[in-house]
Amino acid sequence: MWDDSLLTKNYFPCFKPIKKISLSICFVFIFALSISATGLTAKQSQNTHPDINKQLAKFVTVKLKVDLSSLSKNQLRMLSLLEDAAMIMDDIFWQQAYGNKADLFNRWSDKQKQQLLAIHYGPWDRYDGNTPLFAKGEAKPPGANFYPHDIKKEELEVFGKKNPALNDPYTMVRRTGNGELTPIPYHKFFAKEHRLAAEKLRKAAWLAEDPGFKRYLLLRADALLDDDYQASDFAWMAMKNNTLDLIIGPIEIYEDGLGYKAAHEAFLLLKDRAWSNKLATYTKMLPSWQRELPVPLAYKQDSPGADSDLGVYDVILYSGDAAATRAIAVHLPNDPHVQLKAGSRRLQLKNAMDAKFNHIVKPIANMVIHPSQRSHVAMQAFFDNTMYHEIAHGLGVKKLVASKKSVEAALKENSWMVEEGKADALGLFIAAKLQQTQGWPKEKLLDLYVTSFTSIFRSIRFGATSSHARANLIRFNYLKEKNVFSRSVKGEYRIDPQRMESATSLLIATILKFQGDGDYNGVVEFEKKYGTIGPQLSEDLQRLQSADIPLDLVFEKN
Repeated sequence: MWDDSLLTKNYFPCFKPIKKISLSICFVFIFALSISATGLTAKQSQNTHPDINKQLAKFVTVKLKVDLSSLSKNQLRMLSLLEDAAMIMDDIFWQQAYGNKADLFNRWSDKQKQQLLAIHYGPWDRYDGNTPLFAKGEAKPPGANFYPHDIKKEELEVFGKKNPALNDPYTMVRRTGNGELTPIPYHKFFAKEHRLAAEKLRKAAWLAEDPGFKRYLLLRADALLDDDYQASDFAWMAMKNNTLDLIIGPIEIYEDGLGYKAAHEAFLLLKDRAWSNKLATYTKMLPSWQRELPVPLAYKQDSPGADSDLGVYDVILYSGDAAATRAIAVHLPNDPHVQLKAGSRRLQLKNAMDAKFNHIVKPIANMVIHPSQRSHVAMQAFFDNTMYHEIAHGLGVKKLVASKKSVEAALKENSWMVEEGKADALGLFIAAKLQQTQGWPKEKLLDLYVTSFTSIFRSIRFGATSSHARANLIRFNYLKEKNVFSRSVKGEYRIDPQRMESATSLLIATILKFQGDGDYNGVVEFEKKYGTIGPQLSEDLQRLQSADIPLDLVFEKN
């Protein structure tokens, strides 16, 4: 998955606002500011910027608790270097998502507005279709700052056929003196930042006690200097015994509304070995699940890598695009060649996941799930659903059935919306298979179904620019059409598990066919049919908003 946007000529450093000194990290505030659940005192909320206060109150600050007591002296020394490299990614992401952050903050000198700008990495509301945060604000360019702001999608497609590098995930696009589009490789556009980050990674590598982690850090440093990340992706997949982990570089494409460019980010992680060992057996089941997909044989010819890895981690630090999206799980690498040769890794981010369940999912369930099924919304089910979702990214179609070309290229800006929808549906498919083969009680499967349905409301609230939100809105309306749930006059939902299973299989078949055929127009029409918020859902979302259930969390580590 590739993510991010381009810079203006007077761009601000890179990545995203997560600056921490020692190990203190508030990944949405670049300053050492942290807000309380309301972000303000009672007196402030009455007398100062009531609209800003209301927007800040959508986010709750929680502590990212991480136990570092098991780390050696060398590992603790590494942390400072790895954090520095991660924060360079944050600076780059600012340039891609907006441009010159310093100019933006000078324009809005009010501290509360700066807090809001830091949360959203720019002057647009990421949870409301990228609408301007402040009155008279300009619309966000579809390609963020990855491209000239006046670019049209049609122009990019025409020039991209002549010069494929314009659509390369690791290039910024600018205009020449005569107005033509020209690609600039990341390692040149962000030369200063990439060189500094590479230096930090190399210094950290010489402190690494695990040889696999050392090799990965050195190769990742090299990749920052030439934009060739494949060798470091293979090295990352080969690591098995490292306690610390660092995902760093241009990775996801969510930030680019035109669907091509990878955004810079970083996750600094600590492995939970006990939990990871419990989950290791699931990766062995990938080939059998691939064979059992509810689609014709042509759509399940690809084989998931035999060395796929499933692990549980605590987040030490997020930065850049990772901080903007506040992920609770990661499935990487995105390179389909690496996935086919070496598999992939699914990382569950336990401390972040636990916080989101307690502060968001459970309160949502108390409002939208019928009392008879409310007990089926459980943290273990939330964890398992997220795990199955990440496993499901490794299943299905990797290349077009007819031409073996890239699914991402065929579905363009809709590719990751479709991929997220696939992973949601296939995650429940995996759960049903485990229930059959492992002899689970049906009550456990119902936990997974009801918790997954509750999470739809959480994801839809992310807004129309979120691939996850779009995918979940489509799933909600599709399940509604198939009579999977009933809704009381109080707006409380009850799930029919049998219908959930059959509807999910039908949805999987539809999505995998879209991907295997590269059916761009079919996806567009499917979203037109199922991607609209109807009156009842709108009413439910308004109730959640009125109840002050946070949209998302601001993470801060002690």
